[in-house]
Amino acid sequence: MYDGEESLPLPTWKTYLYTLQQQAPKPHRIICQREIPNRPLYYGKEFHGNLSRDEADRLLSQGDGCYLVRKSERAPDTFTLAIRFNGETKNFRLYYNEKDQKHFVGTKFFDTIHDLVEDGLIHYYIEANAADYISALPKESNYEESPYLAYSAKRKRLVNHRSRPASSRRLDYPDSGQLTSHNDIPDTVAEETENLDISEYDIPTDWKDIEKPHCFKVQNFMGLHWCDYCANFMWGLIAQGVKCQDCGFSAHKKCSEAVPNDCMPDMKYVKRIFGGDLTTVVKAQKSPVPVIVEKCVKEIESRGFESEGLYRIAGFHDDVEAVRMAFDKDGENADIGPSKYEDINTITSALKLYFRLLPIPLITFDVYKLLIDVIKNEDQLSQLKLIKEAISRLPPAHYQTLKYLGAHLLRVKDHCKKTLMSVENLSIVFAPTLMRPIETDPMVSLMSVKYEQKVIEYILVHFREILGK
Repeated sequence: MYDGEESLPLPTWKTYLYTLQQQAPKPHRIICQREIPNRPLYYGKEFHGNLSRDEADRLLSQGDGCYLVRKSERAPDTFTLAIRFNGETKNFRLYYNEKDQKHFVGTKFFDTIHDLVEDGLIHYYIEANAADYISALPKESNYEESPYLAYSAKRKRLVNHRSRPASSRRLDYPDSGQLTSHNDIPDTVAEETENLDISEYDIPTDWKDIEKPHCFKVQNFMGLHWCDYCANFMWGLIAQGVKCQDCGFSAHKKCSEAVPNDCMPDMKYVKRIFGGDLTTVVKAQKSPVPVIVEKCVKEIESRGFESEGLYRIAGFHDDVEAVRMAFDKDGENADIGPSKYEDINTITSALKLYFRLLPIPLITFDVYKLLIDVIKNEDQLSQLKLIKEAISRLPPAHYQTLKYLGAHLLRVKDHCKKTLMSVENLSIVFAPTLMRPIETDPMVSLMSVKYEQKVIEYILVHFREILGK
């Protein structure tokens, strides 16, 4: 730390709304069993032509999520989308924009009827189960504890910090003979501005203090996304929220109305690798594993196998933050070599921080529960098979990254004589980093620690059988 400032706590991404979206009914197309003459080309077999409301209701009674398209009984040459939700049939006037080739019932435009229905089911389900929770988001969230403020505050600190002499950032002080006296520094005089008094205008003298409103616009977020204000999941398939065009601040529409005028325009260039959804990052980078994981692992293996306590010893906080900012700003071009960061513990800490900040952990919430249940059972005959089956349920990006990281940790273990990092020690370090329960109850988390460690240790010990070569 410096200047007496404390580090803001890392954001805790809230998963309640994400869980509800996962539980929402899935679309099920009711296929018409007869040939419909003059069927519009932009509709498929979900189109039933002339169909009464009662008949549509009977066809949709198979369950929530069922849908079909029919001709409207009330208005000629118009169409109705009928969807089953919560045991009732909902009917909507359905439109098609021929120019953009999009389907819509309101202000959202979709490529397919299936996507339109899926988005609608998600919204209905979440509103039915969390209406009070959603309405309270802007009121109960504290902007001072928001992910955006924590991130931007660290960034501001780092910008100031980098401008200082290197000796002021390090704990190893130079000999007294190397110190420069303040008397050796020549005075400078602002000739053009010394007579300018701006105090009466209340104009900030520091650019960071200048207020600037955000430029929010409705945004279609690719992949999963969380609100930078309340840290809750932004549900739906498209138009999940708004995004500032100048700084990248992303939020629910209601939350954006509570955000103060503190936009930092240069933030729009930040890729937000840290705190971003793993699958989204991998797809954007067009790589099997995140670039940060690959670069850090290669750097650690090139010069870290001689370091005692590798991954156990923490790096200097400010340097870890600098690595984080480098990846968020420069991506694969981030410089993390020995000339920049001599202490390898800085790189190991940055890698652990990346995994710790994932909104959905490397070992996802659903797989977490399966693994904990298996490891508690302690049935040696079925454990390997069940754990392998559970790991296979991970999303591809999570699976490949776990495989890549696991192979690396085994190579760390192979140098145990120097690093003193056995499989057991590595499991203790990485368990809370790679997996966590979806429940936020501290007691639940505390009771799960030993089982999480056992899971990671089991995966490493049986790595070849579970994840292959």
